Amino acid sequence: MLDDTDPVETREWLDSLESVMETQGINRSSYLLTRLSERATREGTQLPYSITTPYRNTIPVSKEAPMPGDLFMERRIRSLIRWNALAMVIRANQRPGDLGGHISTFSSIATLYDVGFNYFFHAGDETRDADLVYIQGHTAPGIYARSFLEGRISEEQMDNFRSEVDGNGLSSYPHPWLMPDYWQFPTVSMGLGPLQAIYQAHVMKYMESRELTNTSDRKVWCFVGDGETDEPETLGSIALAGREKLDNLIFVVNCNLQRLDGPVRGNGKIIQELEGVFRGAGWNVIKVVWGRRWDPLFEQDKNGAMQKAMDAVVDGELQNLKSNGPDYIRKHFFGSDPELAKLTEDLTDEDIAQLNRGGHDPYKVYAAYQAATKHKGQPTVILAHTIKGYGFGSAGEAQNTTHSLKKLDQDTLKSFRNRFGIPLSDEQLKDVPYYRPAEDSPEMLYMNKRRQQLGGFYPSRRAKSQPLTVPELAAFEGQLKGSGEREISTTMAFVRLLSSLTKDKRIGKRIVPIVPDEARTFGMEGMFRQLGIYTAEGQKYVPHDRDQMMYYREDKQGQILEEGINEAGAMSAWAACATSYSTHDYPLVPFYIFYSMFGFQRVGDLAWAAGDMQARGFLMGGTAGRTTLNGEGLQHQDGHSHILAGTIPNCVAYDPAYAYELAVIIQDGLRRMYGENENIFYYLTIMNENYRQPEMPEGVEDGIIKGMYLFESVDAEVEAEDKGEFGLRVQLLGSGAILNEVRAAAQLLKDDFGISSDVWSVTSFNELARDGQHVRRWNLLHLDEAPKEAYVTSCLKDQQGPVIASSDYIKLYGEQIRAYVPTDFTVLGTDGFGRSDTRQKLRRFFEVDRHYVAVAALEALANRNDIDKSVVLDAMRKYDIDRNLPNPARR
Repeated sequence: MLDDTDPVETREWLDSLESVMETQGINRSSYLLTRLSERATREGTQLPYSITTPYRNTIPVSKEAPMPGDLFMERRIRSLIRWNALAMVIRANQRPGDLGGHISTFSSIATLYDVGFNYFFHAGDETRDADLVYIQGHTAPGIYARSFLEGRISEEQMDNFRSEVDGNGLSSYPHPWLMPDYWQFPTVSMGLGPLQAIYQAHVMKYMESRELTNTSDRKVWCFVGDGETDEPETLGSIALAGREKLDNLIFVVNCNLQRLDGPVRGNGKIIQELEGVFRGAGWNVIKVVWGRRWDPLFEQDKNGAMQKAMDAVVDGELQNLKSNGPDYIRKHFFGSDPELAKLTEDLTDEDIAQLNRGGHDPYKVYAAYQAATKHKGQPTVILAHTIKGYGFGSAGEAQNTTHSLKKLDQDTLKSFRNRFGIPLSDEQLKDVPYYRPAEDSPEMLYMNKRRQQLGGFYPSRRAKSQPLTVPELAAFEGQLKGSGEREISTTMAFVRLLSSLTKDKRIGKRIVPIVPDEARTFGMEGMFRQLGIYTAEGQKYVPHDRDQMMYYREDKQGQILEEGINEAGAMSAWAACATSYSTHDYPLVPFYIFYSMFGFQRVGDLAWAAGDMQARGFLMGGTAGRTTLNGEGLQHQDGHSHILAGTIPNCVAYDPAYAYELAVIIQDGLRRMYGENENIFYYLTIMNENYRQPEMPEGVEDGIIKGMYLFESVDAEVEAEDKGEFGLRVQLLGSGAILNEVRAAAQLLKDDFGISSDVWSVTSFNELARDGQHVRRWNLLHLDEAPKEAYVTSCLKDQQGPVIASSDYIKLYGEQIRAYVPTDFTVLGTDGFGRSDTRQKLRRFFEVDRHYVAVAALEALANRNDIDKSVVLDAMRKYDIDRNLPNPARR
């Protein structure tokens, strides 16, 4: 900072500014400062620019909105919630099993939630739908404790916290899958809640702009830990919120200054850091740093000594000031400056101990929430200063071990009881009982009245929605008839199918195409003009390709969500759309189209969360497979996304080879998800390889859905008998693009060796494996009944010859069905890293081309002694296969 060479002049400038603020207001003073800044920079003056403000509350005392409720009654209720949350976790840890639980995070955030539940979190009524609140995952015990007081959760359920297997239990964290009428969003995987909250607000604006729903009164609230902001996902999309002016979005960051092991920023100030980050991204920032007991001291601090000390102290020392007590505060904070010491000379140790932080002061929190909900044109972040382990005294307040705190001794329990006025005797404390006043008590009447004014109990989730009327399969006639002599990819077939869906009078407006800046890659640019690309502000420029048929058209009512180079953001937008049946009672049908390699691999955590929140929609893995994407190489070629998809229990995954298969699967998915309200979502891989799309054979629909069907039989002719192997037959299973190689292999076996083949199209090894696992379990548990048969087994049990399965994915994909194949089984796959080359060379390299399929079939026959091994060796020479090459999985 520069030295003040003329204090008198400085004082005159400050007096002038204060006069403007007093007589003409803040807006006028802001305007004058802006003009002065412009004038100074014109001459090259380097201004001491800062996007942070002093370490104090943003809202001056004079401008705080007054809290309308009964402070003492609310404190009483809040104290009971604190106690019951504490009791639930402690009781869980007294039982065998060491189930764990977290109590310290909720202790710091209790007031922040309480003010929201009392005044702001609307549950929805006949005039509007509910607000959407992303609860910080580790604070779940406090939310259960509130619901316990409300009578929504029983004592038995409280005692079943983290004991879910036998039923009637409570999830450890927010899990909609396990509590479908209660939790709305899974948030405990750090960073995913904030990211999804941003895109939830984004999709709400999208739906309102398209006049699908009215979301104008609704808010998205997201509660975040300050340590959680280190996760890249937490802050990764805040610029989108600022750019789109998402004033329906409010972040509340619980700044207790601690993460699991220690301070978030021991040598710095996390609140100041976050203020700069959010303000720089275009957010409205409200800091709630100090409680009202500090207000008189700030009022007396005429020379700014206390503010200077506040600005200088680092977070690590702030934790010391709290954990070490009044003497330490008096000596190391107020004692650091004579002016500060004078300010506090009349304060007792108790007065100093009660100097509260803003996040624990309901008046300050209410004022911040009220200002946030009224603010227009920007998203708002509230940075609330709290204490981790608040109320635990020396046992846990502001200490590095606080996060792991699960048990408290009797003295600490007594201290907690006394501090919060819990009506329990010393003898009762030994059992750590729950406490719930009578239903007609003043506390319960007050609590219920406040929630009635906000539409009812919260949290609450809508589990069901009105079914949609989905198109019949005949609506996809263009895909069912094939492409004739024309060669097209399944990606192009999908784009045509998607275009047909958007024109459907029943569900067309509900279709939401989502792309992460890859629409042209997938041949979707034709939709730009047809549907428009959603943008919050419309198109303020004339695109340079305006004279072209497929120009880049942005529109405030655009139907396409084009989310930029941002797979996590696009996936979050998809999840918001895929749960709109619950959040808005308006089902959307989202199709998220992406590079399959950058799909599950990059956003696997979000895909798992989608399963938890019971998302419904389609994930389309474009340019899929390890050998179909020629020229791109190792990080682009997908050989394992289906394995990853298979790890999510309610994700239904298919690898269709042909357009009609794609149509059958999508139509059935629409029926299951939107006609019958099944809580599943789909992952489909589509390729960019062009080939003829055949017409759908008769009667194969059921097999397509179950996972495999007989596509064709290639029978050797009678005159092939002189080749020596007449009458032999093999079963060839092909998946996706490799089905064409399998078909070619069947022709080679016929022409070169007189061997017949049955060619099966396998649309989903995942679904075949799940069916087999289900049947095996049923048979295990029902030994006294006739055994069931896996679908794979029923398809192959009466067929002749060994089975060879080939796909464009790693061998594990096909290996999943080995247990259910009733004969010899060989699997070919693309294990190893991908690499750049032509499709032909890649398939040769990974040993899945037609020649390797044929040789694998011959080898299987040789192992059964149906042919001599020399035939296999001759075939390898004929097809120029070098058996001394290293395994491609290790090259």
